[in-house]
Amino acid sequence: MNTRWVSQKVNSRFPSCISSLLSTLKALTSPIPTSQRTTKFAFSHVDISFLLSACGGEGSLHLGSSLHASIIKNYDYYNPNICDDSRNAIVVWNSLLSMYAKCQEFSDAVKVFDQMPVRDTVSWNSIMSGFLTNGEFHKGFRVFKRFMELGIDQLDQATFTTILSACDGPGFLGVSRVIHALVILSGYEGELTVGNALLTSYFKCRFHEWGKQVFVEMNEKNVVTWTAVISGLEQNESYKQSLEFFARMLKGSVVPNALTYLSSISACAGFQALIEGQQIHGHVWKLGFHSDLCMESALMDMYSKCGSMEDALEIFHSADKLDGVCMTVILVGFAQNGFEEEAIHIFDKIVKAGIDIDPDMVSALLGVFGVDTSAAFGQQIHSLIIKKNFSFNPFVSNGLINMYSKCGNLEEATKIFYRMPNRNSVSWNSMIAAFARHGDGFKALHMYEEMILGGIEPTDVTFLSLLHACSHVGLIEKGMEFLESMSKVYRLKPRMEHYACIVDMLGRAGLLNEAKSFIDQLPVKPGLLVWQALLGACSIRSDSEVGKYAADQLLLTSPESPSPYIQLANIYSSGRKWAERAMTIKRMKEMGVAKETGISWIEFNKKVHSFVVWDKMHPQADSIYSILEKLYGHMREEGYKPDKVHLYQADQGEEESQLCHCN
Repeated sequence: MNTRWVSQKVNSRFPSCISSLLSTLKALTSPIPTSQRTTKFAFSHVDISFLLSACGGEGSLHLGSSLHASIIKNYDYYNPNICDDSRNAIVVWNSLLSMYAKCQEFSDAVKVFDQMPVRDTVSWNSIMSGFLTNGEFHKGFRVFKRFMELGIDQLDQATFTTILSACDGPGFLGVSRVIHALVILSGYEGELTVGNALLTSYFKCRFHEWGKQVFVEMNEKNVVTWTAVISGLEQNESYKQSLEFFARMLKGSVVPNALTYLSSISACAGFQALIEGQQIHGHVWKLGFHSDLCMESALMDMYSKCGSMEDALEIFHSADKLDGVCMTVILVGFAQNGFEEEAIHIFDKIVKAGIDIDPDMVSALLGVFGVDTSAAFGQQIHSLIIKKNFSFNPFVSNGLINMYSKCGNLEEATKIFYRMPNRNSVSWNSMIAAFARHGDGFKALHMYEEMILGGIEPTDVTFLSLLHACSHVGLIEKGMEFLESMSKVYRLKPRMEHYACIVDMLGRAGLLNEAKSFIDQLPVKPGLLVWQALLGACSIRSDSEVGKYAADQLLLTSPESPSPYIQLANIYSSGRKWAERAMTIKRMKEMGVAKETGISWIEFNKKVHSFVVWDKMHPQADSIYSILEKLYGHMREEGYKPDKVHLYQADQGEEESQLCHCN
């Protein structure tokens, strides 16, 4: 072995504390004469272990393998069965094993493990950790099974924490429960680190009730314990309970750390608890955590989801440094709160400032696109995606599908879908929703069949789009089959949106009494969406009896909404029930509810132009109204007579004028 090269590598890569060992490094290159084996060796077992650990930490495989060669040359000195210091000799082999694992050389780590003269618990834990960390769960669990065959008394707390750390997801629940039983049999249930790992694994496996039970039974709890239960409940969407545990922690003796505050802020975001979020923000500010990038991102996300974009923007603008996560969070916040123009403006500033754009930012921006967003701007974003080579990212491609679909370009959305190398459930859901949105229900159902044949399991969003498609093509029986299979086959709990789709589907088919009966038999209290769907169906069918019932229920749910009054008034107008219509309008006025102004838009020369009734704000308003007057004149000459049934609150003398000035 080249001693000079080794010395140079060590000097250049490792701290000066190792330099005292280097003067004797040359001794490693030659075998120890038999006559000298009883004398003190140049490097002790502890020295070699320290060097191997440093190699693993620095990723210095070349130097580590050189040390391995030296160990082989002086095998007897490092053989625990022969040497005097057997305990430290085993430590050398364990350090060698760990070095290969940390350098991602798992095949060499396995060879070392198989050739070790003696193995202890650390050896088994190391090889097991190497497999599990690398995602080779089957091999890791097989090693654990072999280790178990040596006797349960060989397992220690590191064994349990290593296995439990790999239990991430519902599929590992069985493993977590087996390990829990072994922990009790081994007498380690009182160990703090084991308890923390156990409750964390249950939360990751979506079995939060058992996670809480482990927490309750733990005699000792530290900040890791409290943080694990608070973050675990938040990740399982039990936001209220997460905040309750955080409140309990504040009253106790354990002091929260930055991770605890991050989890509690995320719980506030999920629960949309603005007041509690502001209070936690105050604690964070006092403790000086507020300038941390992760904390800033979490706070912006919390304020965005609570609808307070002013506070989110204040944090965004006051941040000393912004990373991609912060920018993605603020863009998503704008999208969630309906501020499309602001999101586009922020993104434009990011691009002009020369800040690196990542796929997450682009995906967040694509989320703001609605039916009124400029298709030309969407095409510009698509060009940027191609230039940045982001098309491989499934989130970006899914965003493009939605963007083109909402902008009316179903053909381009379909092309992007079929060009995707890897399609996930979101990709399929996006295409099914796109066809349903464009009224092509049969194509949406065909896409679903392709999805199932491709081995992709549907989600609740899939069924929402399928029910929407069935509603538009009148496939009543198929829609009811989907609702049934959703819960019985795929174990998905229907949401209020699913029930609203069924009501809409029955109503569009003229089965209003069946829709009413369906609502009466719901396992949950009908919400706003369900009554809106029934009232909308009554508007289509001009059914004033069921319509009045639906409107009354809707007003109980949302008394300040003008929609029930207007839709019911239109139903009465369709049936020429003028007295009932007048009573509805009078009631609306007495309640002080104002009709929301309708709006329409058109894209011209890459710019979206919006209009409302009697709109005078557009710079070309005079020219537009002049043309409308001429067009209306031509229409009257051709014999056109306006349908005055749905004119709302218009005086006789103003009716024709309003027809010319409506949107």
